[in-house]
Amino acid sequence: MWFEDMVKVVVDVEREMAAIGGELHADAEALLIEDGSKSKNIWGANLYPWHPPQDRIEFTALINIRPSHNNPSMEILDEAIKAKVGQIIEKICL
Repeated sequence: MWFEDMVKVVVDVEREMAAIGGELHADAEALLIEDGSKSKNIWGANLYPWHPPQDRIEFTALINIRPSHNNPSMEILDEAIKAKVGQIIEKICL
């Protein structure tokens, strides 16, 4: 187990699937790309399953830094993408 109370999650918002676990978001991203996902559709987050519902998902990951997609931050800035990532995580993980 890499982290005690958190799991890394990488979501393909187009295919509505996720890779869960591991040490780095980039590892899960690579698995999704190998499976046919496109990099532009992949976003990372951290899931804290035992936290209160409003604090369970943190929408930050190094793989989210994409200035070419108007996301110069580790945090997902586009509210629509953030909502989609959250919905997929809740559907698959919670």
